[in-house]
Amino acid sequence: MSVNVTTIGFDADDTLWQNEQFFRMTQERFADLLSAYADADHLQARLLEAEKRNLGHYGFGVKGFVLSMIETAIEVTEERVPASVISQLLAAGQDMLQHPIELLPHAAEAVKELAESHCILLITKGDLLDQERKLAQSGLGDLFDGVEIVSNKTPDIYSDIFQRHGDGAARAMMVGNSLRSDVIPAIDAGAWGVFVPHDHTWELEHAEPPKQEPRFHELTDLGNLPALVASLG
Repeated sequence: MSVNVTTIGFDADDTLWQNEQFFRMTQERFADLLSAYADADHLQARLLEAEKRNLGHYGFGVKGFVLSMIETAIEVTEERVPASVISQLLAAGQDMLQHPIELLPHAAEAVKELAESHCILLITKGDLLDQERKLAQSGLGDLFDGVEIVSNKTPDIYSDIFQRHGDGAARAMMVGNSLRSDVIPAIDAGAWGVFVPHDHTWELEHAEPPKQEPRFHELTDLGNLPALVASLG
């Protein structure tokens, strides 16, 4: 299949820079703080349940994660969690919101190269202020022709974004580490989907790769992305 891709969307967290590893570090701290009440596996399962319940209320990002930790702490301790533990969970969340940005290998080079010839978009979920902070610190902000911070990623949302910023989904590509959010809904919208796996991906973002789908590609890292884009034309 040959197509002239004119618009390329990039996911942010764990595609361009590290993110999930900081959530996991905080989860370990959460388990340590509550080790007197439950083991780590039970706490992880209860926390994941709370995150699922709360997505519709808080959305994606650090703030919703911290509120879910506090809710879980109250539940597993039967409302006996010490105020000092709540305070430390809040402090852990604040640390996450201030953590320096660590770009992933080849991310800057790929975005810079493709920005010379394509319309480049950042399409990400999460808290508005936190994502704006990370983009500003990444040093990549000036390379993007558009930035879309959305509450969810669906085929309709991708169709709208690629129509407003480019030549429509048929000539667009979405690149990310989540099959569920970045790749499959973009393909369903008519775009190309490029999966770049990350060592740490949130459980709720897991999905099976599409089978016999010519618009699906998987790369080991972003260093191979410019060659893939060139080959499609």
